[in-house]
Order: sequence, then C-alpha cells, then structure tokens
Amino acid sequence: MYDPSAEPAVPTDLPSIYETFDEARRASFINAMNYKQDGGKLCGYLCSYSPLELVDAAGAGAVGLCGMNNETIPDAETVLPKNLCPLIKGTYGFALTNKCPFTYFSDMILGETTCDGKKKMYELLADIKPVHVMQLPQARNRSYAPDIWYEECKLLKEELEQRFDVDITDEKLREAVRRRNRVRRAMLDLYGLQQLEPPAMSGVELMTTLLRATFTFDVEQYAQILEDLASKRRSAYEAGERPVSKDAKRLMITGCPTGGVIQKVGMTAERAGGVIVCVDDCSGERTQSMLVDEDAPDILRAISDRYLQINCSVMSPNTGRIEHMLDMVNKYKVDGIVEVVLQACHTFNIESVLVQRACEEAGVPYMKLETDYSTNDAGQVETRLGAFIEML
Repeated sequence: MYDPSAEPAVPTDLPSIYETFDEARRASFINAMNYKQDGGKLCGYLCSYSPLELVDAAGAGAVGLCGMNNETIPDAETVLPKNLCPLIKGTYGFALTNKCPFTYFSDMILGETTCDGKKKMYELLADIKPVHVMQLPQARNRSYAPDIWYEECKLLKEELEQRFDVDITDEKLREAVRRRNRVRRAMLDLYGLQQLEPPAMSGVELMTTLLRATFTFDVEQYAQILEDLASKRRSAYEAGERPVSKDAKRLMITGCPTGGVIQKVGMTAERAGGVIVCVDDCSGERTQSMLVDEDAPDILRAISDRYLQINCSVMSPNTGRIEHMLDMVNKYKVDGIVEVVLQACHTFNIESVLVQRACEEAGVPYMKLETDYSTNDAGQVETRLGAFIEML
C-alpha cells in the first residue's frame, strides 16, 4: 500500500541556497514554486521512453530534469564513480545539491532501465525523491516485448493514479495524446524548414528551441510557441531572408542526447562554416515522427507501442536507428555526419562502429566526437570540427 509518509517530503518553498543562483535559474525556481503553490504536481523524467501522455492524463506537469552541464558533477562524484556518463552524474548532482528547480519541486521522478548507469543511479536518487522505474525490454524482436512494455505502462498508470489521487480514463489519455501529437507535428514542421536550401534557421536555434519542450509545464502553450516560430521563419524565408549562408555545409548530429553540448558542438560547428540541418538523437526528428494513433481502440496500448519503437542504442539489435539515419541523409541533403558520444556511454560508443560502417558504405563523410560537458576539450573539438567541415 502506498504510504506517502514514508517518502521524502516534497518542498513547496525555495531552497536555502536560492540566493546563490543566477537570474535565469532564480526565475525557473520561482516559476516552479508558483506552479506547486497553485496546486500543480510535477513529475520529473530523463528519457524519451517516458510515456508523457500518462503523466499529462494524471493532471501533472512532465518536466525534464537538469543534468546537462558540468556544474554539479564534482558533487556527484563524491558518491558516483568518475568514469560515468556526464548526464547521469549531472542529474544526480543537481538533485544532491538542490540546484535544479524541477528536481527540487518534483513530486516523483520517472525512471527507466535503459543504460546500467542510469538504472543504478535511480536507486540512489530514491533516497532524495520518490522514484518509479519502468523496466524497459532490451530488444523489440521478441513477440512478448510489446506486452512487457504494455504491462509497465499499466503499472505506471496505477502508480500515478494512486500518488495523485486521480482516475486516468481513456478519454483523458486520448486528450493527452492529441496534445502531445500536436507538439510532435509542430516539431516536424520546424525540421521541415531545415530541408530548404539553405535552411530557414540555424541548427543551434532549432536545438535550443526543441530543448525547451522538456522544461515546459503547459503542453498546449509550448505547441503554440513552436507553431508560431515555424510560421514566422517560413514567412521570413518567403520574403527573402536567408539567415544561413548557402555555402554552409549541411550537418547531421547523431548519437547521445545533445542538450548538454549545444554550445560546445553545435555553436562550434556553425561558427566553422557548417549548419546543423537535422538532429538524430533520441528526441530528434526520428522520434518526433512517431505519432500515437489517437483513435486506437486501446489507447494505452497505442501509447505503449509508440514508445517502444524509439530507437536507442540500449536496444539490441538497433538497426532501425541506422536505417532512419541514412534516410535522413537524403531527406536533408546532408554533407556530413557528426556522431556525439558522451564519455562512458558504452552502448552508443560501441554502436558507433556500426554507424561509421554504414556511413562508409553509403559514401557519407563521418566523424565521431567523444566528449563530456566540461570545457577541457573545447579547443580540440573546435579543431576537429573545423577540419571536418573544411574537408567537406
């Protein structure tokens, strides 16, 4: 039986170190605090496999957790091993130090058994926050895999209903699906503008805009922001504005989640004469193109099936990722592929061998960048990206 008294208390006021934060983070803390004090519930998550429609249908806000910079990694390393993915260390460090507003104010954290590092980190995170971990199948080529994930979605539904004292009906799920599909279509509309020659916006603007989706409580408001931006950029392009040089080399970024390296990799590549026309990480174009069937007779099954189809290197085999990547090369007229591998991300690091092999067979220039969230290798990254783009 769920016993809320046995769990850490969820704060509704500011942490004691609030005054040490910069202006932007203070604003985020105030927004999250106001949301909580107005009766809002928050569910933090890390991964694209998190079925956000269930959280929405429970009346809670789904929000991505901070963990995409180097700030709290030294704090995390007092507990976690140093040779661990920076995303995992960053996420745990922000929770440990109360420096992320979304972790601090979360009523629960939704985890998943993707990589080994994350699923073990969730065990430690449970000392700080209530955590619900979904057991993800590690392959899709078994007949029972969809049923496993469906059962996990049912368990999450029951957990959310109990925790937030709500009834998640099919109609609430369908409404949530429609809202999330609207966001996905808006994202695809923005990606479509990058197919133009030259593209209608810089890749860095696209990446930072899409990253905002993980930090937005109001799904419909965010969809409207995306739709307005796409309309604005399309109108400007039709009026003759060209924010990107026609000579810029068209790049695809693939590999690990890119939120923590937008500046180090994205901005550097575009300063060196490239433009990022598509992002092929787990929250990029290939994932956003997967819509949930809004009219499916079993809407929970439709949600479950959609999320299980996401291509991540934790899946074995993961051929769908490479097939989609090569399709996007033609779709976006890509000149070269840059694969970003976060240090100690073993699944993506090993899978990069298959990605490079596929690129060589298709005649697509490829480079691999293994990096973290620090600035220690910024000079090396700049040199390598510059040389790669010059070669193109």
